[in-house]
Amino acid sequence: MIRRELGGQLLQLAEWYPVVSVTGPRQSGKSTLVQDAFADYRYVNLEDPSVRARAVADPTGFLLTLPDRVIIDEAQYAPELFSAIQARADERKSSGQFILSGSQNFLLLKSIKQSLAGRVGIAHLLPLSFREIRSSEGSALPWDVIVRGSYPALHASDVPTDIFYENYLDTYVTRDVVGYLDVRNERDFRRFLTACATRAGNLLNFADLSRDVGVSVPTIRSWVSILESSFVIRTLEPYHANVSKRLTKTPKLYFYDTGLLCHLLGLGDATALAENPYAGAVFENYVISEELKRKFNGLKRPQTYFYRDDSKIEIDMIDMADAARPLLCEMKSGRTYRPSFARSLAPVSESLGLQNPDLHVVYGGEGSFADGAVRVDGIMEWLMRE
Repeated sequence: MIRRELGGQLLQLAEWYPVVSVTGPRQSGKSTLVQDAFADYRYVNLEDPSVRARAVADPTGFLLTLPDRVIIDEAQYAPELFSAIQARADERKSSGQFILSGSQNFLLLKSIKQSLAGRVGIAHLLPLSFREIRSSEGSALPWDVIVRGSYPALHASDVPTDIFYENYLDTYVTRDVVGYLDVRNERDFRRFLTACATRAGNLLNFADLSRDVGVSVPTIRSWVSILESSFVIRTLEPYHANVSKRLTKTPKLYFYDTGLLCHLLGLGDATALAENPYAGAVFENYVISEELKRKFNGLKRPQTYFYRDDSKIEIDMIDMADAARPLLCEMKSGRTYRPSFARSLAPVSESLGLQNPDLHVVYGGEGSFADGAVRVDGIMEWLMRE
């Protein structure tokens, strides 16, 4: 088993709250992690139809059959349980009673907000970070991982990448989309996924997607919403500040896993990616997704944005998690560093009035060094930093 950085954080949450919730994409390792971290807990899985039927029919009676400490996997399938969990947690007034996990973030969080507000510690488990992969596979290289992806099953077996992602897409479409949205034509949805892949790292334009896919804008909006809720894509909001320049208000589109992104783009290895016009967008997507993992693995709320003004000056990422030391970062897939990579960092920081900024460039080559006030990191050095 590949040790997950979130494991220790879950144990801490269980000391603070009566209920701990772990959400994340399918196949990210949630079930394995919670069973390993809470090995002495009883485990029940609501994907089992007979177990689910009992939980839905008699929530209070179902909980009475369980011990004081229990893991309930895919808890979103029985929203009737949550009020009973609240009553039992309040009655016993002890921490670490219930560990809830699920792949449908919007359904799980909806039930939590309705019944368990103030009683639950929430964590998100994304696919493996590069640091986690490197700890298990000491020779892993960033560019290979970018294409192969970061789902644990890909690194625990020799399953070919294309077979894994085709099965993943088929399972996802049939279980998570058709089951919750009125998707009459799965081919339209698959075309929509590919259209999203070609726009990774770019502004999200619903009307443009609607024209390409041939479905209505409201349908596109609902599909984007469920992809976000299921941790397939993430939108990155633009940074807004009280400045004289007009700033874009449209978010950018990214995938949580670049292996899935590369599969949708038809890229099978690092060489194919390097020669492809999407290389820059995929590289940027990977750096963004790894930063999200760092935040979630540390139980921190991402405060990550991008910058773009009416002069088309852009900064790929502004991280405001540390207000006293805001991070501005440019990402360039080129293997050779050029000073032009950093040219917008200082001017944008100054125009935004940011104090004591941390200016960075992450590029596709190797080595770390300073270029004036800018810190330059090769992709390996950036990913492995403490």
